[in-house]
Amino acid sequence: MAKNRKSQSATIRFGPALKALFLCLLIAGSAVGYVWQKSQIYQLGKDIRQRETALKQLRDDNQRLSDQLAILRLPMKLDERARQLNLGLVPAQPSQVVRVQEMPAPTAGTPPRQVASRAVMD
Repeated sequence: MAKNRKSQSATIRFGPALKALFLCLLIAGSAVGYVWQKSQIYQLGKDIRQRETALKQLRDDNQRLSDQLAILRLPMKLDERARQLNLGLVPAQPSQVVRVQEMPAPTAGTPPRQVASRAVMD
């Protein structure tokens, strides 16, 4: 004789429905995870492109400023700028130039010598 449905346990009646629900949730969760991952990959690629563009801009600015600094350090440009600002700069007189001779490096057996001394003016 066939069993009555009322006498079956609740797990037997809801088992297939729970399995189907779990399978649907698993598929939906995987789909959401896939879309989120693709969105993150797109966003990271966009960030990389923006940073590469900024880096290129900074390198170009650095090169431009380096070239400008090299031009400003030229002796002709320095003289011209000093004349423009009326600084009253003139070339140094030979008596104003102090020449320092380089001392040879001490050898292992000799004690170090005094390299410079201060002259005392009375």
